[in-house]
Amino acid sequence: MAQLNITLNTELLHELFPKETKDQAFTKLLEEILNQVLLAQSAEQLGAAPYERSEQRTAYRNGFRDRDLTTRIGTITLRVPRHRNGEFSTSMFQRYQRSEQALILTMIEMVINGVSTRKIENVTEELCGKSFSKSTVSNLCKQLDPIVKAFQNRQLEKHYPFLVVDAIYLKVRENGRVRSKGLLIAKVINESGHREIIGFQMANSESETSWSDFFSYLQERGLADVDLVVSDNHKGLVKAIQKHFQGATWQRCQTHFSKNILDKTPKRLKAEVKAHLRSIYDARDINEARRLLAETLAKFERSAAKAMDLLEEGFEDILAVIGLPEKYRKRLRTTNSIERLNEEIRRRDRVIRIYPNEASAIRLIGALLIEHDEKWSTGRKYLDMEEYYDFLKQKKKAKTGFIA
Repeated sequence: MAQLNITLNTELLHELFPKETKDQAFTKLLEEILNQVLLAQSAEQLGAAPYERSEQRTAYRNGFRDRDLTTRIGTITLRVPRHRNGEFSTSMFQRYQRSEQALILTMIEMVINGVSTRKIENVTEELCGKSFSKSTVSNLCKQLDPIVKAFQNRQLEKHYPFLVVDAIYLKVRENGRVRSKGLLIAKVINESGHREIIGFQMANSESETSWSDFFSYLQERGLADVDLVVSDNHKGLVKAIQKHFQGATWQRCQTHFSKNILDKTPKRLKAEVKAHLRSIYDARDINEARRLLAETLAKFERSAAKAMDLLEEGFEDILAVIGLPEKYRKRLRTTNSIERLNEEIRRRDRVIRIYPNEASAIRLIGALLIEHDEKWSTGRKYLDMEEYYDFLKQKKKAKTGFIA
């Protein structure tokens, strides 16, 4: 997009400072900036500024249409340009609107279903500036739900060699009772090196059956040829991974594993044991890792026996990534990347606390996941995959004697 020069009048700037008009002033400021962005987009698409004679002009202006945009600092009115050929378009508000609309809808549903507090009522009133009926909410949901459903069930057409899975628990009102439900989430690194969120699904628990149903749903949509699966050590999850991704390597999250080890380590030894774990994780190859393991076991086998038993038992699983080129190991040895995504979900979840129904939870979290997926797919690559695919070719050559 072209560089923008935003013009603000002195009166508007003065309104930013008095305390009693601060909120209104910032609303006006945002309104002014976004309307100028729309004018700039219009000029860019037409190939000419207002009243400008230009050989690059493709069409002419045809007035404006007003469109309200609800934000957290109030409702602003956008003057959306019209073109005579009817081709003006802008997508600058779509990502923001989805998650913002989902949050507002969830809180409104709480009000309508009689489970909200006065605080929630005040928040929805402040966010939206008006009250809502059930029919209004239903119509708003009809606009957002198909977008979330389409994202949730889209066909997976790329190669996704690296899969990271985790669950986050939400409180949902169901049949008059509040229940804890798991939201299963799958994140991948695709063949181009970008991250994607390829699926999410509500489940009553993290049982083997729940994870198996989730993995079947991903595979039916096109997930295949996964090389590495990263997760924590939940028994039901691990069994489901072994069942559905035969031939893939399982990487046990080193962050979760370190916590398990340190929980079984005497307090006075925690710092020292942690340093030894770090040296094992950072080993150049499996032979060095085994040497460091032997040294660690010998040093702490008496003073931290339970921790050492766990270390020896989990050693192979926590170092699955050591079979990959070194540049890929750090980002694939933990579930930290998906944990950061979970933190973003929690930020919204803390506002809601208890979802009025399961559909509301899917709507809100789904809208947020769409935004993150779009940000990842249009941003910088998470990994450069060229070396990985060269590595696979060399492995195949070593095994068969030729490169396919």
